[in-house]
Amino acid sequence: MRILVTGGAGFIGSHLIDRLMEQGHDVLCLDNFYTGHKRNIEKWFDSPYFELIRHDITEPIRLEVDQVYHLACPASPIHYQFNPVKTIKTNVLGTLYMLGLAKRVKARLLLASTSEVYGDPDVHPQPEEYRGNVNCTGLRACYDEGKRVAETLAFEYHREHKVDIRIARIFNTYGPRMLKNDGRVVSNFIVQALERKPLTVYGDGSQTRSFCYVSDLVEGLIGLMNNDYIGPINLGNPGEYSILELANIIRRMINPDMKLVYKDLPQDDPRKRQPDITKASIYLGWEPRISLREGLELTIRDFQQRVY
Repeated sequence: MRILVTGGAGFIGSHLIDRLMEQGHDVLCLDNFYTGHKRNIEKWFDSPYFELIRHDITEPIRLEVDQVYHLACPASPIHYQFNPVKTIKTNVLGTLYMLGLAKRVKARLLLASTSEVYGDPDVHPQPEEYRGNVNCTGLRACYDEGKRVAETLAFEYHREHKVDIRIARIFNTYGPRMLKNDGRVVSNFIVQALERKPLTVYGDGSQTRSFCYVSDLVEGLIGLMNNDYIGPINLGNPGEYSILELANIIRRMINPDMKLVYKDLPQDDPRKRQPDITKASIYLGWEPRISLREGLELTIRDFQQRVY
């Protein structure tokens, strides 16, 4: 098939492109390189089945494709809060234009939504039916509410225009090619430990997250795209760890002598985050296979080779 991946030069997008190219598809990568990087996809530059388009998703584009994986949007607070108006335009206008494209060429579109639509959840773990607890005027709203509107747009295009959609709610994902400065907790801890700096824990470290290795997530995205189930569907690893636990695991793996420093918790930082992946298991036959320790070893090795 001819497949478009928006945000394809980014962390998750580039891993998805690797799998699609290995499967023998024609792949178009669309990226404005705000957080993506050419090095993530350079191994495909000489392939006749790969095409790179530098384009900002907040502007319309006309392409002919069979499937669209719509991943374009900065996904870490440091990047999406740097230009919040641009972030919400990316989520709203970008999704609107991609749905319009899918409608015109009768392509199937998979929207990469997020666990952030659940906000600071009152229900634990979070099933897809949970409607969330989001601060619509807070510092994270440009991303959280942007993705909620993107889901609304997708379902309205599906209902009104019969556009073939799939919606994935992605939980914390980590792995090779994460940016050094993206502010995500896994990369923060790894970078600080490799630089022999104290590991920064926000709050008391009791807040929890679930960490899914990127190759597991990619298999879930491809499984959802090629399945009859529309979603929304949670894709994440249900293994739940406190931030303090994660800090100690990474510290032991890199440098057990590193100290921890504690700072105030950012506004609207969720206290708990764990996916209920019952639907992914039933409808897609999907569940993560890479353990946290195994995934961290691969991620640490990538940072050591790429950055240090």
